Amino acid sequence: MPPNETLFLESTSKITKDNINSFIDFQVWDFPGQIDFFDPTFDADSIFGEVGALIFIIDAQDDYLDALQKLHVTITRALAVNPNIHLEVFIHKVDGLSDDYKIDTQRDIQQRTSDELADVGLDNVTLNFHLTSIYDHSIFEAFSKVIQKLIPQLPTLENLLNILCSNSGIEKAYLFDVLSKIYIATDSSPVDMQSYEICSDFIDVVIDVSTIYGYDRPTPTPTTPPQTSTTPTDPDSAGSIIKLSNGLVLYLREINRYLALICLMRSEALDKHGLVEWNVGCFQKAIEEVFDIEKRSGVPTPGGPEEGGEGVRIELGGEEGYE
Repeated sequence: MPPNETLFLESTSKITKDNINSFIDFQVWDFPGQIDFFDPTFDADSIFGEVGALIFIIDAQDDYLDALQKLHVTITRALAVNPNIHLEVFIHKVDGLSDDYKIDTQRDIQQRTSDELADVGLDNVTLNFHLTSIYDHSIFEAFSKVIQKLIPQLPTLENLLNILCSNSGIEKAYLFDVLSKIYIATDSSPVDMQSYEICSDFIDVVIDVSTIYGYDRPTPTPTTPPQTSTTPTDPDSAGSIIKLSNGLVLYLREINRYLALICLMRSEALDKHGLVEWNVGCFQKAIEEVFDIEKRSGVPTPGGPEEGGEGVRIELGGEEGYE
Protein backbone atom coordinates (compact mmCIF):
# COMPACT_ATOMS: atom_id res chain seq x y z
CA MET A 1 0.00 0.00 0.00
CA PRO A 2 1.42 3.44 -0.94
CA PRO A 3 2.14 5.61 2.13
CA ASN A 4 -0.29 8.34 1.07
CA GLU A 5 -3.18 5.84 1.10
CA THR A 6 -2.68 5.11 4.81
CA LEU A 7 -4.36 8.46 5.53
CA PHE A 8 -7.68 6.79 4.74
CA LEU A 9 -7.16 3.84 7.07
CA GLU A 10 -9.26 3.74 10.21
CA SER A 11 -7.52 3.71 13.57
CA THR A 12 -7.01 0.30 15.11
CA SER A 13 -9.93 -0.29 17.49
CA LYS A 14 -9.47 -3.95 18.41
CA ILE A 15 -6.77 -6.58 18.63
CA THR A 16 -5.89 -7.80 15.14
CA LYS A 17 -3.74 -10.76 14.11
CA ASP A 18 -1.92 -10.82 10.77
CA ASN A 19 -0.04 -13.83 9.44
CA ILE A 20 3.06 -13.09 7.36
CA ASN A 21 3.77 -16.21 5.33
CA SER A 22 7.09 -16.37 3.51
CA PHE A 23 10.50 -17.84 4.26
CA ILE A 24 10.06 -16.30 7.70
CA ASP A 25 6.60 -17.12 8.99
CA PHE A 26 5.54 -14.78 11.75
CA GLN A 27 2.31 -13.50 13.23
CA VAL A 28 1.77 -9.86 14.17
CA TRP A 29 -0.64 -9.05 17.01
CA ASP A 30 -1.65 -5.40 16.90
CA PHE A 31 -2.87 -3.93 20.20
CA PRO A 32 -4.49 -0.48 19.90
CA GLY A 33 -3.44 2.08 22.47
CA GLN A 34 -6.89 2.47 24.02
CA ILE A 35 -7.19 -1.21 25.01
CA ASP A 36 -5.91 -2.10 28.46
CA PHE A 37 -4.58 -5.60 27.91
CA PHE A 38 -3.49 -5.72 31.56
CA ASP A 39 -7.12 -5.94 32.56
CA PRO A 40 -7.77 -9.10 34.66
CA THR A 41 -9.90 -10.46 31.81
CA PHE A 42 -6.77 -10.73 29.63
CA ASP A 43 -4.49 -13.73 30.10
CA ALA A 44 -0.93 -12.33 30.28
CA ASP A 45 0.58 -15.80 29.82
CA SER A 46 -1.20 -16.30 26.51
CA ILE A 47 -0.30 -12.78 25.36
CA PHE A 48 3.42 -12.79 26.21
CA GLY A 49 4.23 -16.45 26.87
CA GLU A 50 5.27 -17.48 23.34
CA VAL A 51 6.12 -14.06 21.90
CA GLY A 52 9.50 -13.67 20.25
CA ALA A 53 9.53 -9.87 20.23
CA LEU A 54 7.40 -7.04 21.57
CA ILE A 55 7.38 -3.80 19.57
CA PHE A 56 6.05 -0.69 21.30
CA ILE A 57 5.24 2.17 18.92
CA ILE A 58 5.47 5.79 20.06
CA ASP A 59 4.19 8.72 17.99
CA ALA A 60 7.13 11.13 17.81
CA GLN A 61 4.87 14.00 16.72
CA ASP A 62 2.58 13.72 19.77
CA ASP A 63 2.98 14.15 23.51
CA TYR A 64 4.55 10.81 24.44
CA LEU A 65 4.66 11.06 28.25
CA ASP A 66 1.53 8.91 28.70
CA ALA A 67 2.88 6.45 26.13
CA LEU A 68 6.14 6.15 28.10
CA GLN A 69 4.20 5.39 31.26
CA LYS A 70 2.38 2.59 29.47
CA LEU A 71 5.66 1.38 28.00
CA HIS A 72 7.16 0.96 31.48
CA VAL A 73 4.15 -1.03 32.69
CA THR A 74 4.19 -3.16 29.53
CA ILE A 75 7.88 -4.01 29.89
CA THR A 76 7.48 -4.94 33.54
CA ARG A 77 4.52 -7.21 32.87
CA ALA A 78 6.03 -8.81 29.76
CA LEU A 79 9.34 -9.65 31.45
CA ALA A 80 7.54 -11.19 34.41
CA VAL A 81 5.87 -13.66 32.03
CA ASN A 82 8.63 -14.10 29.45
CA PRO A 83 12.18 -13.06 30.51
CA ASN A 84 13.56 -13.98 27.06
CA ILE A 85 11.32 -11.63 25.09
CA HIS A 86 13.04 -9.10 22.80
CA LEU A 87 11.93 -5.53 23.55
CA GLU A 88 11.88 -2.99 20.74
CA VAL A 89 10.63 0.62 20.60
CA PHE A 90 9.71 2.21 17.28
CA ILE A 91 9.75 6.00 17.49
CA HIS A 92 7.37 6.47 14.60
CA LYS A 93 6.35 9.34 12.28
CA VAL A 94 9.76 10.98 12.36
CA ASP A 95 9.44 12.00 8.68
CA GLY A 96 8.11 15.45 9.68
CA LEU A 97 10.94 16.18 12.13
CA SER A 98 14.32 17.76 11.54
CA ASP A 99 17.43 15.62 12.05
CA ASP A 100 18.36 17.45 15.26
CA TYR A 101 14.84 17.07 16.67
CA LYS A 102 14.82 13.35 15.83
CA ILE A 103 18.03 12.84 17.79
CA ASP A 104 16.79 14.92 20.72
CA THR A 105 13.48 13.02 20.80
CA GLN A 106 15.17 9.64 20.76
CA ARG A 107 17.63 10.69 23.46
CA ASP A 108 14.81 12.01 25.66
CA ILE A 109 12.73 8.84 25.27
CA GLN A 110 15.72 6.60 25.98
CA GLN A 111 16.73 8.59 29.07
CA ARG A 112 13.22 8.70 30.54
CA THR A 113 12.72 4.98 29.90
CA SER A 114 16.07 4.02 31.41
CA ASP A 115 15.40 6.09 34.53
CA GLU A 116 11.95 4.57 35.04
CA LEU A 117 13.22 1.01 34.60
CA ALA A 118 16.16 1.64 36.93
CA ASP A 119 13.75 2.82 39.63
CA VAL A 120 12.01 -0.59 39.60
CA GLY A 121 15.26 -2.58 39.46
CA LEU A 122 15.24 -3.30 35.71
CA ASP A 123 18.35 -1.32 34.81
CA ASN A 124 19.90 -4.32 32.98
CA VAL A 125 17.04 -4.69 30.50
CA THR A 126 18.10 -4.56 26.86
CA LEU A 127 15.81 -2.14 25.04
CA ASN A 128 16.38 -1.17 21.41
CA PHE A 129 15.11 2.05 19.83
CA HIS A 130 14.45 2.66 16.12
CA LEU A 131 13.46 5.84 14.27
CA THR A 132 10.83 4.84 11.69
CA SER A 133 8.57 6.27 9.03
CA ILE A 134 6.32 4.84 6.33
CA TYR A 135 7.63 7.39 3.84
CA ASP A 136 11.05 5.73 3.54
CA HIS A 137 12.57 2.31 4.10
CA SER A 138 13.30 2.85 7.79
CA ILE A 139 10.30 0.77 8.89
CA PHE A 140 11.53 -2.19 6.81
CA GLU A 141 15.05 -1.86 8.17
CA ALA A 142 13.74 -1.73 11.75
CA PHE A 143 11.62 -4.85 11.20
CA SER A 144 14.64 -6.54 9.61
CA LYS A 145 16.71 -5.98 12.74
CA VAL A 146 13.90 -7.34 14.92
CA ILE A 147 13.45 -10.46 12.80
CA GLN A 148 17.19 -11.14 12.72
CA LYS A 149 17.21 -11.54 16.49
CA LEU A 150 14.70 -14.37 16.14
CA ILE A 151 16.75 -16.38 13.63
CA PRO A 152 19.08 -18.87 15.37
CA GLN A 153 21.13 -19.36 12.17
CA LEU A 154 22.02 -15.63 11.89
CA PRO A 155 25.74 -15.94 12.83
CA THR A 156 26.21 -18.66 10.22
CA LEU A 157 24.45 -16.62 7.54
CA GLU A 158 26.55 -13.54 8.31
CA ASN A 159 29.74 -15.59 8.15
CA LEU A 160 28.75 -17.03 4.76
CA LEU A 161 28.04 -13.54 3.43
CA ASN A 162 31.41 -12.29 4.71
CA ILE A 163 33.18 -15.14 2.91
CA LEU A 164 31.24 -14.45 -0.29
CA CYS A 165 32.07 -10.72 -0.21
CA SER A 166 35.78 -11.20 0.49
CA ASN A 167 36.22 -13.73 -2.33
CA SER A 168 34.07 -12.03 -4.98
CA GLY A 169 34.89 -8.33 -4.77
CA ILE A 170 31.45 -7.52 -3.34
CA GLU A 171 31.12 -4.35 -1.28
CA LYS A 172 27.77 -5.09 0.37
CA ALA A 173 25.48 -8.13 0.35
CA TYR A 174 21.95 -8.67 1.66
CA LEU A 175 19.90 -11.83 1.96
CA PHE A 176 16.32 -10.68 1.41
CA ASP A 177 12.99 -12.27 2.16
CA VAL A 178 11.40 -11.33 -1.18
CA LEU A 179 7.74 -11.16 -0.17
CA SER A 180 8.18 -9.04 2.97
CA LYS A 181 11.29 -7.10 1.72
CA ILE A 182 12.94 -7.78 5.06
CA TYR A 183 16.62 -8.68 4.95
CA ILE A 184 17.28 -11.61 7.22
CA ALA A 185 21.08 -11.25 7.11
CA THR A 186 23.85 -9.04 5.77
CA ASP A 187 27.63 -9.03 5.92
CA SER A 188 29.55 -7.43 8.78
CA SER A 189 30.18 -4.08 7.02
CA PRO A 190 27.98 -1.19 8.23
CA VAL A 191 24.49 -0.94 6.74
CA ASP A 192 24.05 2.19 4.64
CA MET A 193 20.43 3.30 4.33
CA GLN A 194 20.90 4.37 0.72
CA SER A 195 22.32 1.01 -0.33
CA TYR A 196 19.54 -0.81 1.51
CA GLU A 197 16.87 1.31 -0.20
CA ILE A 198 18.23 0.72 -3.68
CA CYS A 199 18.52 -3.03 -3.06
CA SER A 200 14.95 -3.11 -1.74
CA ASP A 201 13.69 -1.22 -4.80
CA PHE A 202 15.62 -3.65 -7.01
CA ILE A 203 13.33 -6.43 -5.78
CA ASP A 204 10.28 -4.51 -7.02
CA VAL A 205 11.91 -4.01 -10.42
CA VAL A 206 12.70 -7.71 -10.82
CA ILE A 207 9.23 -8.76 -9.66
CA ASP A 208 7.55 -6.35 -12.09
CA VAL A 209 9.65 -7.61 -14.99
CA SER A 210 9.14 -11.27 -14.06
CA THR A 211 5.34 -10.85 -14.06
CA ILE A 212 5.62 -9.86 -17.73
CA TYR A 213 8.42 -12.08 -19.00
CA GLY A 214 8.48 -14.83 -16.38
CA TYR A 215 7.35 -18.40 -16.86
CA ASP A 216 5.87 -21.21 -14.79
CA ARG A 217 8.59 -23.61 -13.84
CA PRO A 218 7.82 -27.31 -14.14
CA THR A 219 7.35 -29.12 -10.85
CA PRO A 220 10.20 -31.62 -10.34
CA THR A 221 9.15 -35.27 -10.50
CA PRO A 222 11.09 -38.50 -9.95
CA THR A 223 11.17 -39.03 -13.73
CA THR A 224 12.47 -35.53 -14.49
CA PRO A 225 16.10 -35.76 -15.63
CA PRO A 226 18.49 -33.68 -13.48
CA GLN A 227 19.70 -30.35 -14.84
CA THR A 228 23.38 -30.22 -15.72
CA SER A 229 25.43 -27.08 -15.32
CA THR A 230 29.10 -26.09 -15.24
CA THR A 231 28.45 -23.99 -12.12
CA PRO A 232 26.73 -24.88 -8.85
CA THR A 233 24.11 -22.16 -9.46
CA ASP A 234 20.61 -23.50 -10.16
CA PRO A 235 20.08 -22.88 -13.91
CA ASP A 236 16.39 -22.18 -13.26
CA SER A 237 17.01 -19.55 -10.57
CA ALA A 238 16.17 -15.97 -11.50
CA GLY A 239 18.92 -13.39 -11.74
CA SER A 240 19.50 -9.81 -12.81
CA ILE A 241 22.36 -7.34 -13.15
CA ILE A 242 21.95 -3.55 -13.35
CA LYS A 243 24.84 -1.15 -13.89
CA LEU A 244 24.37 2.17 -12.09
CA SER A 245 25.59 5.57 -13.24
CA ASN A 246 27.99 5.87 -10.28
CA GLY A 247 30.04 2.88 -11.40
CA LEU A 248 28.44 0.37 -9.04
CA VAL A 249 26.62 -2.77 -10.11
CA LEU A 250 23.50 -4.29 -8.58
CA TYR A 251 23.52 -8.08 -8.68
CA LEU A 252 20.52 -10.23 -7.78
CA ARG A 253 20.36 -14.02 -7.60
CA GLU A 254 17.41 -16.06 -6.45
CA ILE A 255 18.36 -18.48 -3.68
CA ASN A 256 14.99 -20.23 -3.47
CA ARG A 257 11.35 -19.24 -3.97
CA TYR A 258 11.48 -17.06 -0.84
CA LEU A 259 15.04 -15.73 -0.61
CA ALA A 260 17.14 -13.55 -2.90
CA LEU A 261 20.77 -12.48 -2.64
CA ILE A 262 21.35 -8.84 -3.62
CA CYS A 263 24.87 -7.44 -3.84
CA LEU A 264 26.50 -4.10 -4.52
CA MET A 265 29.87 -4.31 -6.27
CA ARG A 266 32.22 -2.31 -8.44
CA SER A 267 31.90 -2.86 -12.18
CA GLU A 268 35.47 -4.20 -12.18
CA ALA A 269 34.30 -7.19 -10.13
CA LEU A 270 32.26 -8.37 -13.11
CA ASP A 271 35.44 -8.75 -15.13
CA LYS A 272 35.54 -12.12 -13.37
CA HIS A 273 31.85 -12.82 -13.86
CA GLY A 274 32.40 -16.57 -13.91
CA LEU A 275 34.10 -16.45 -10.50
CA VAL A 276 31.23 -14.41 -9.03
CA GLU A 277 28.65 -16.87 -10.42
CA TRP A 278 30.58 -19.84 -9.07
CA ASN A 279 30.92 -18.31 -5.59
CA VAL A 280 27.23 -17.36 -5.51
CA GLY A 281 26.35 -20.92 -6.47
CA CYS A 282 28.47 -22.26 -3.63
CA PHE A 283 26.77 -19.78 -1.29
CA GLN A 284 23.36 -20.96 -2.49
CA LYS A 285 24.21 -24.58 -1.75
CA ALA A 286 25.62 -23.64 1.66
CA ILE A 287 22.37 -21.87 2.58
CA GLU A 288 20.37 -24.95 1.64
CA GLU A 289 22.67 -27.16 3.72
CA VAL A 290 22.47 -24.86 6.77
CA PHE A 291 18.70 -25.03 7.00
CA ASP A 292 18.61 -28.72 6.07
CA ILE A 293 21.03 -29.55 8.90
CA GLU A 294 19.06 -27.41 11.36
CA LYS A 295 15.84 -29.11 10.31
CA ARG A 296 17.29 -32.59 10.86
CA SER A 297 18.71 -31.59 14.24
CA GLY A 298 15.32 -30.32 15.44
CA VAL A 299 16.34 -26.66 15.81
CA PRO A 300 13.41 -24.29 15.03
CA THR A 301 13.82 -23.06 11.46
CA PRO A 302 12.11 -20.01 9.96
CA GLY A 303 9.98 -20.58 6.91
CA GLY A 304 6.81 -22.17 5.66
CA PRO A 305 5.92 -25.85 5.58
CA GLU A 306 8.28 -26.44 2.66
CA GLU A 307 11.17 -25.07 4.74
CA GLY A 308 10.08 -26.94 7.87
CA GLY A 309 9.71 -23.73 9.86
CA GLU A 310 7.84 -23.18 13.07
CA GLY A 311 7.43 -19.40 12.83
CA VAL A 312 7.58 -16.65 15.44
CA ARG A 313 5.13 -14.18 16.89
CA ILE A 314 5.50 -10.43 17.25
CA GLU A 315 3.27 -8.11 19.23
CA LEU A 316 2.71 -4.45 18.47
CA GLY A 317 1.51 -1.98 21.05
CA GLY A 318 1.41 1.75 21.47
CA GLU A 319 -0.55 4.86 20.83
CA GLU A 320 -2.21 3.94 17.57
CA GLY A 321 -0.81 0.75 16.16
CA TYR A 322 1.26 0.41 13.03
CA GLU A 323 -0.41 2.82 10.59
